[in-house]
Amino acid sequence: MDQEHMAGAAGGDEGPGAARRRFLALATGAATAAGIGAVAGCAGGDGGTDGQGAKGGERADGSAKPGGEPSAAAGHGFDVAAENARPGHGDWPVTKAGPERAIEGFADKVSVLPGESFGLHVSTTAPRFTVSAYRMGWYGGARARLVWRSEALPGARQPEHTVDPATRMVRTRWARTTTVETKDWPEGCYLLRLDAQGGEGQRFVPVTVRSAATAGRTVVVNAVATWQAYNRWGGYGSYDGPSGGYASRSLSVSFDRPYAYDDGAGLFLTYEAPLLALAERLGIPLAYATTTDVAREKRLLEGAAAVLSLGHDEYWSPEQRAHVTAARDAGTNLAVLGANCCYRRIRLEPSDLGPDRTLVCYKSSYAQDPGFKRGHPATVDFRSAPGADPESSLLGVIYDGYPVDAPYVVTHPGHWLFEGTGARAGDRFAHLVGVEYDKVDTGFPTPRPIEILAHSPVVCEGRPSHQDTAYYTVPSGAGVFATGTMRWVEALDATGDGAGGAHHGMDARTGALTTRVTENLLRVFAAGPAGRTYPAQDNVRAVYGS
Repeated sequence: MDQEHMAGAAGGDEGPGAARRRFLALATGAATAAGIGAVAGCAGGDGGTDGQGAKGGERADGSAKPGGEPSAAAGHGFDVAAENARPGHGDWPVTKAGPERAIEGFADKVSVLPGESFGLHVSTTAPRFTVSAYRMGWYGGARARLVWRSEALPGARQPEHTVDPATRMVRTRWARTTTVETKDWPEGCYLLRLDAQGGEGQRFVPVTVRSAATAGRTVVVNAVATWQAYNRWGGYGSYDGPSGGYASRSLSVSFDRPYAYDDGAGLFLTYEAPLLALAERLGIPLAYATTTDVAREKRLLEGAAAVLSLGHDEYWSPEQRAHVTAARDAGTNLAVLGANCCYRRIRLEPSDLGPDRTLVCYKSSYAQDPGFKRGHPATVDFRSAPGADPESSLLGVIYDGYPVDAPYVVTHPGHWLFEGTGARAGDRFAHLVGVEYDKVDTGFPTPRPIEILAHSPVVCEGRPSHQDTAYYTVPSGAGVFATGTMRWVEALDATGDGAGGAHHGMDARTGALTTRVTENLLRVFAAGPAGRTYPAQDNVRAVYGS
């Protein structure tokens, strides 16, 4: 975490915002952030039976085994397995990005229901371009299926952006280039690829075709608020401006602009796509939403089997947190597959293009926020005053530090989540803890009983601490799991020896561990309230001592 972010964990919120760009270099290895220097900043804070009369995928009581399939009680709806049985298209990646402004664009809706349309706002130096819509998933390893491609469309260079003097928010007033219809598009996460004529450039535009209902399904939630906070397109984001200083950061950021990172894909490819591929490969019933959908629609999560917060899901509105908490208290499982989740409190406001397209987060300058003056909650860290509400009361763990790169150490190998991994107590998995981490800290509100599954020593700029993977259960029966490390989703794709530096040096052994644990998690969570079959057995005292 950058110093500004880490100072927030310690109670302040000042420091060099340029470190947040360095954070992206460490966390994603994205080419767009390459070459940025060292980081500073760390502060506290199948059929047959199994011999017991049950089918191979179920226990005798009908619940899912960690290594089996969800029981027949799992929800109905969109058929993920049938969709992924269709041929995939491995040509989806951007291979010729071209010059910086060769082509770029954004959608004027973050998500749409199947059959709804959205506007595409594109700026390009090419006379013509095409749009290809890829639904992301598994597809036999291709990871995407082409569902639609446009005819050649006329291209034009759109006007330069402006910067609001009061909030330093980058504004574009680009004309709508074309309207995209989603008739016959299945629910799911999409990357639209823009291809400039003559191979002059390519860029992505993400959009989610969301689910109208989630009952009985596991909900994949795209963390679009966090994508946008880290977006520095136009020179400004929620951490700094062109000067690289915290004081020059945007106090509000807009969805009415392209994403600067990963060729326009935002943070999707590193922090979300590997988990999406795994979940779709398993064929469990899935639903799809964004953080803004969860915030806006109070009943969206009603009856959901589970909610998945993916690798980097830092920025939450109070409404989103309330709706996820209510779902947990009604029996919906929650999996946090990253770290530093639910850390920043935000407010969503409209833009010229529609509702919920402006993200407000003043941080330490909250007293200047006109919305705060009108009575809205302060857009500070959830753990900070005024209105302090530490994220640990929902997650079980709390954000503790940045930057670290440390081995992941297994503490509780007999836990059902480690079933089939072969892991033993004390086993270490290099580089899996990073670049941010969480821990169980009962000095903050912490649900009990809670089990610590991995307890990994870290040293964060000279300060010894620990990273924790944890699981707790609540009276509704819901189970809540938190990995406690940001690299978990990325590790799902680790298949090499780690020597080349890909995936931060994580190797195939680490990839196998995280994949099997995640499979166990998804199958059990898809079957209903995990705490009814796997109630947590508190071990905090055993791990931490008195």
